[in-house]
Amino acid sequence: MLPEACVANIISFTSPADTFSSSAVSSVFRIAGDSDFVWEKFLPSDYRSLISRSTDSHRSFSSKKEIYRCLCDSLLIDNAQKVFKINNFSGKISYILSARDISITWSDQASYWSWSNVSDSRFSESAELITTDRLEIKGKIQTGILSTNTRYGAYLIVKVTKHAYGLDLVPAETSIKSKNGQIYKNTTYLCCVDEKKQQMKRLFYGHREEQMATTVQAVGGDQKKREPKGRDNGWMEIELGEFETREGEDDEITMSLTEVKGYQLKGGIVIDGIEVRPN
Repeated sequence: MLPEACVANIISFTSPADTFSSSAVSSVFRIAGDSDFVWEKFLPSDYRSLISRSTDSHRSFSSKKEIYRCLCDSLLIDNAQKVFKINNFSGKISYILSARDISITWSDQASYWSWSNVSDSRFSESAELITTDRLEIKGKIQTGILSTNTRYGAYLIVKVTKHAYGLDLVPAETSIKSKNGQIYKNTTYLCCVDEKKQQMKRLFYGHREEQMATTVQAVGGDQKKREPKGRDNGWMEIELGEFETREGEDDEITMSLTEVKGYQLKGGIVIDGIEVRPN
């Protein structure tokens, strides 16, 4: 018996998930839940700017709900260097920074890195490591463009080629740093570890493993063995760390992975970018 506008106002104080569910209550709830008034509340405040920065900026939308669904499917923005996405049910914001949008040491040197299109990547180019003894990857993001009061995780998106080498002997160091003082450090392997092969390599590179013993202790963290985990799209991800966003703050977060203390050559890892998503 409530007026449709009143129902729409009530629904706008809930969540996208509740709004989708409420459409089953009655036709009044369904019509109210489809209104632009409701979905305007769930859209990011800068959604118009995001659409204008997208590779499909001339696309037209029939409703705010359609815009919301478009952002849930992900949007290529900033000359196709980033992916913007919101969670379908919570409305929380995620970003993926492409390999071109992050810093990779010596990535402009053809003898160290090769750039090419990978068929199952959203981006036009990914970076494949040919060979190096210093792996340094760094990305930055402002918390002001993310959802407030939310715990985020940062993940390096990678693939390991059939001809990869030198990735499983020495753990890499990962860190999250902010200008406001948040610091997170840990270690991780760059590929899934084959224990038998690793034992043989340790016999050959034993002195390097001894050098790393003090390095791992100095890094801190929980010292659990970490390695890449599979993603739904065929890629893998390496966790770089966590941080929290706070309302009213626009902090700069630096996310990094380095392996510079093992001194052995390594190659065969493909970098697609860094994903920042709510945990």
